Amino acid sequence: MRRSIHEILEQYMQEEQLSISKFSQLSAINTGTLSRILKGVSPVSLRQLQGITNGMGLSEDSFFKEYIEECFTSSSNLRRIRPFILRCAELERLDCIEEVVGRVLEDRQYNATLFEIAEQLFKQEKLKAAALIYRQVAESERYQHSERLALCRYRLFNLQLGEDIEENLVAATQFEPYTNRLPEMEQLEALKQLMHIFGMVHKWFKVEALAVQLQQLASSLYHLQGESRRIEESLIQAAQPLYYYILYAYLARATVHEHYGDYNKALEFVSLYANGESWIREKDEIAERIIAQFKEWANINSLLYRLMSGELEVIEEYISHVAAHEDEIFIAMCHIIQVANMHRVNIDDILEKFSLYIPYKAEDIIAGAYQQDIIKEAHARFYKDLAVYFFNQKQNFTKALEYLLASLELSIKINSEKNILVCFTLFEKYREHANADATQKFKSLSNEVHEINEKKNLLLLVSV
Repeated sequence: MRRSIHEILEQYMQEEQLSISKFSQLSAINTGTLSRILKGVSPVSLRQLQGITNGMGLSEDSFFKEYIEECFTSSSNLRRIRPFILRCAELERLDCIEEVVGRVLEDRQYNATLFEIAEQLFKQEKLKAAALIYRQVAESERYQHSERLALCRYRLFNLQLGEDIEENLVAATQFEPYTNRLPEMEQLEALKQLMHIFGMVHKWFKVEALAVQLQQLASSLYHLQGESRRIEESLIQAAQPLYYYILYAYLARATVHEHYGDYNKALEFVSLYANGESWIREKDEIAERIIAQFKEWANINSLLYRLMSGELEVIEEYISHVAAHEDEIFIAMCHIIQVANMHRVNIDDILEKFSLYIPYKAEDIIAGAYQQDIIKEAHARFYKDLAVYFFNQKQNFTKALEYLLASLELSIKINSEKNILVCFTLFEKYREHANADATQKFKSLSNEVHEINEKKNLLLLVSV
């Protein structure tokens, strides 16, 4: 059983032969308050605890475990608990936060307050502490189907995202069922994030379903916004204007049909996000900028889909258009190499012209509107497609294997299982052309993949 703060203080003062007056000077706590603390008739505040540990020459969190009991000695315990949790987060005493939150959640009437504290920590970027509280609140509300439960799951989903594509997919799959319980303004961004994650693993049927959902929700809200100004208050925190999400849904659906190889259908959706000015009510600078951005993407993608469908005569126009927009060059290069492989086009001059955009350095990539995780995955595929180009058209096996191994290395880093498998297959196909260095590097990367898989299998066994 833990000792109380007043018992610890009393023992210390006796051992050090300190009077109340002397310890008052050391701790900056007045004598009357100290006297009440020593008698156990006055609960200790966090500030007083800081004074006590300072007076004893100890670190501030020395008695945090004991202080937890102080937090529950009166009915007004939340006034003590909130500042205590916030301070624990600053000092990374997650063990104390976990214990306090667990005890508070014995009474579910405090769930809302704990969620507010988690939100405060999230905004302050005390992410480990915030995640711990979100997780405990979500567990407490797992049978409630509440908006708060969905928000907890959404925050945890965001906190789980990282470089590992497959882990991101697991997080997205676990979170997706909670999407429609989120506040509508949060749903918009959540759907957009889910589209990105499912797109990176090429689950285009999921991307299309999510894009349709985003389009319908944003269109409905935009219609309501036009009928009543009241909706604006509930959407004031939306990351983007409502019309942005409508345009983005059209863009996503065009991308889906691009990957299906249905370029005519893709062009139909291009026409929908190309002419936002025809239906967007807003006329401010933000609207002008967004309309212009989507119109620019429409111009580039119209040329791209014509290229992919075999209209190779527009390649110079496409290159000229892209060259004027530096933040689009890398993504355009990804598409050009695909066109070259599809239609057996020689693009040596284009590769030379944009050679600065081929080496992968995450910090140097000009990504524009593209997220870094999307860029990394695209770069892994780009190197693989470059390898195919040099295998098939140039018969330059040394260069091809160099790009293939670069793709494999980056694919392992981001755990793109599909791309790893493609790289393994291609290397085995052209293994006879690999020199000793390439063979050794492939062996090293293969061992890395095997080690990762063994760790995953071990974790799976432990979880079972």
